[in-house]
Amino acid sequence: MSKKQFKAESKRLLEMMINSIYTQREIFLRELISNASDAIDKLYYKALTDEQLVFNKEDYYVKVVADKESRTLTITDTGIGMSKEELENNLGVIAKSGSFAFKKENELKDGHNIIGQFGVGFYSAFMVADVVTVTTKAFGSDEAFKWESTGADGYTIEPAEKATAGTEIVLNIKENTEDDQYDEYLEEYRLRSIIKKYSDFIRYPIKMDVKGQRPKEGADNEFEEYQEEQTVNSMVPIWRKNKNELTQEDYDQFYFEKRYGFDKPVKHLHISADGAVVYNAILYIPENTPFDYYTKEYEKGLELYSNGVLIMDKCSDLLPDYFSFVKGMVDSEDLSLNISREMLQHDRQLKLIAKNINSKIKSALLGILKDEREKYETFYKGFGRQLKFGVYNDYGANKDVLQDLLLFHSSKEKKLVTLDEYVSRMSEDQKYIYYASGESIERIERLPQTEMVSDKGFEILYFTDDIDEFAIKVVAKYKDKEFKSVSSGDLGIEADEKDKETAEEQELHKELFEQMKDILQDKVKAVKASKRLKSHPVCLSTEGEVTIEMEKILKAMPNSQDVKADKVLEINVNHEIFAALKDAQGKDQAKLSLYTSLLYNQALLIEGLPIQDPVSFTNDICKVMV
Repeated sequence: MSKKQFKAESKRLLEMMINSIYTQREIFLRELISNASDAIDKLYYKALTDEQLVFNKEDYYVKVVADKESRTLTITDTGIGMSKEELENNLGVIAKSGSFAFKKENELKDGHNIIGQFGVGFYSAFMVADVVTVTTKAFGSDEAFKWESTGADGYTIEPAEKATAGTEIVLNIKENTEDDQYDEYLEEYRLRSIIKKYSDFIRYPIKMDVKGQRPKEGADNEFEEYQEEQTVNSMVPIWRKNKNELTQEDYDQFYFEKRYGFDKPVKHLHISADGAVVYNAILYIPENTPFDYYTKEYEKGLELYSNGVLIMDKCSDLLPDYFSFVKGMVDSEDLSLNISREMLQHDRQLKLIAKNINSKIKSALLGILKDEREKYETFYKGFGRQLKFGVYNDYGANKDVLQDLLLFHSSKEKKLVTLDEYVSRMSEDQKYIYYASGESIERIERLPQTEMVSDKGFEILYFTDDIDEFAIKVVAKYKDKEFKSVSSGDLGIEADEKDKETAEEQELHKELFEQMKDILQDKVKAVKASKRLKSHPVCLSTEGEVTIEMEKILKAMPNSQDVKADKVLEINVNHEIFAALKDAQGKDQAKLSLYTSLLYNQALLIEGLPIQDPVSFTNDICKVMV
């Protein structure tokens, strides 16, 4: 019996496939079981077109048997089997797909689609086996054949004995090495875990002889080992069941079984899409953030299945970063089983699924926000920061998708509100959406800069997350209303008598303010009379795009470029402190310098900014006290 050689390109493909397409060796069992399932599917299809053939589903299964002594792993199916010619075509030419060809020739209309590409997946067996032996008998044939190979050097085909139709694949498992433990593929628990992980939803029974213990008959406190054949896969995935058959408890149980989280999800989405792309999905919006969510170690993604067979634990391409908190799975018969992570990134079907999922998630979140506000706020407490980062990221490309999902604390409502709710309450004379930034709500409420806006009766949004201002700068406008910080130099409030008085005071005390500016030098851009202060003596405002809060955040970042806000020191000319300033002007330059430094440092403290020279500041206070 002469050994036949693979074609040169097939040899090269085999080497590449083993070393690169599959990075996890355990995937070989998924491939062989999927091929076995395909073989049964072919027989099922034949029964649909052949009235003489009765397909009794109970007679069809896949069996996995491990033998530690002989170091063999056997996968048997009761499917359609192969003729000698099919062995040559399917196993003699790597990446020649018997299932793929069958699918093209036969359009299956009842959902029993063929997914495996018999060839590439089959050869993954050589990642764990020295020798692979295939004994097969085609349905309706009296002849059986044995195909055998040790890898890229070729294969043999010879007549064999087999009583029934179907295929038996025997893998001679490699010996252990220092780096690799191949024994694990002979362990019952390991094989069961691989089947559960990748092939749990194959629609035919996957059987194994499972060991167990039971009380010994006629003996107290004694146990005996036994072995029985068990079906180790679930067969019917929850996502293929009718939604009307499932309860909330069923969805919650699936969430816990898949270890998506230890919390109770806020909402689940069960999607069955049948359009430009066909897929099923079950998605979960969690309630609590995983402990590592805001770390580099967190890995986003959904489980990805091809017709019930797991092909990727975490497919990151299915979720945008701003929805990275979503957990769940997607199953599509439009995706090839034999597909690498690199190929997925360019898969058109996957892009359509991702786009559809993105839309479904947004709609679900808007629904929770509208109908279950308390639940949404609980969710937002954990993941609102991610939504805001999504607004800011990619130069605001996703702001239209996310802006209606944002919440901020309101000065009027004393609770979280949406931008839409804020705008709906704006008075006719209000030009801007006003906001104030700070470390906490309590601290913002005490900011001197809020006095004028509050006195006008305008609502203020409180920004307490470091990302808030950056995100809003990207949004820029909401329903044609621009955002305006209460610390902005120009608040855009209509001029009144107060404005005229301030302008007059500014001109009247112009010389004093210029002297104070000279004292502070480049620490501030200007010193001026304030029209926003009512009870407080001093505050800082800003000109330009960079606010004081943004300056603090940017300075705290690694490799800070020392970005600074253009600060303006505003003085309340109606406060008693101003009389002391006027008194010092022209009479005691040292005292004017002392008062100016004190007021500037007080303004820094109000903003939570560091004082450049704390020792000098405390000495200045002592000078005032004596």
